[in-house]
Amino acid sequence: MNIPQLYRQFPTQKDCIKHLEIVRWKGTPVCPYCKSKNQTPLPKENRYHCNSCNTSFSVTVGTIFHKTKIDLQKWFLAVSLVLNAKKGYSARQLGRDIDVTKDTAWRVFMQIRKSFVEQHELMTGIVEADETYVGGKNKNRHEHKKTKGGQGRGGDDKTPVIGLLQREGKVVAKKATDVSRKTLQGFIYENVETGSTINTDEWRSYTGLSTKFNHLVVAHGKGQFVSGNTHTNTLEGFWSLFKRGIVGQYHQISAKHLDRYVDEFCFRYNNRNLDSDMVFNLVIEKSVNLAA
Repeated sequence: MNIPQLYRQFPTQKDCIKHLEIVRWKGTPVCPYCKSKNQTPLPKENRYHCNSCNTSFSVTVGTIFHKTKIDLQKWFLAVSLVLNAKKGYSARQLGRDIDVTKDTAWRVFMQIRKSFVEQHELMTGIVEADETYVGGKNKNRHEHKKTKGGQGRGGDDKTPVIGLLQREGKVVAKKATDVSRKTLQGFIYENVETGSTINTDEWRSYTGLSTKFNHLVVAHGKGQFVSGNTHTNTLEGFWSLFKRGIVGQYHQISAKHLDRYVDEFCFRYNNRNLDSDMVFNLVIEKSVNLAA
């Protein structure tokens, strides 16, 4: 949803609240504490009084907007800006655009990212599997900050991220502790239907997949990147988009919050073919139903 469209649809705080009530309650307010539908409206406060448990509540209770002091219109604008940013959106830029401090913008962004977590059906058909690494290069660090070992798999200076991509479909990825056989193959078993075709590179941790899958390999170490219809180029294209976001927008991502950033890029990629207003509505629906 673009900015002019958003302001036309949600010109005031009450319009935003009304929209959340429709999305969450379908027109019938429900107490988030006792689940009673016996309510008395408090229109001046944009709240309701529960006649069963004698508490008051608003539609934002238990959602990512709970106890916010920021206008919902700014939240909606933040959602729109984040969804339209293909390569990510920095907290400092978000703070400038919605007129809040960078710390407030960072919290808003992290709350929105909670809505980006998705549940997936098992992948089928042709599935690409690969891993990438997030972290600064050892050669660019000050001497006292250098880590032991080399880059990538050879050292402890980066955090691995493992991923799967169903050809012409969706991607799923997550932060990993290592790229061992147990970790990589366990991730594949959890997300891919037995009997599907798995495309990987020649990394030894993928050895043995052929017992449950049609395992096809491209030898990157020998300069082979495509063999007929066998390749991992689609997933590597997603990694490239993810890395451009880190380098160009975020600059640095801590291992603690890495999964939230991975979820963000996966969500945008998986919903790239939907109309922008449909994706916006999907995020709003997920945001009010996270704890509902």
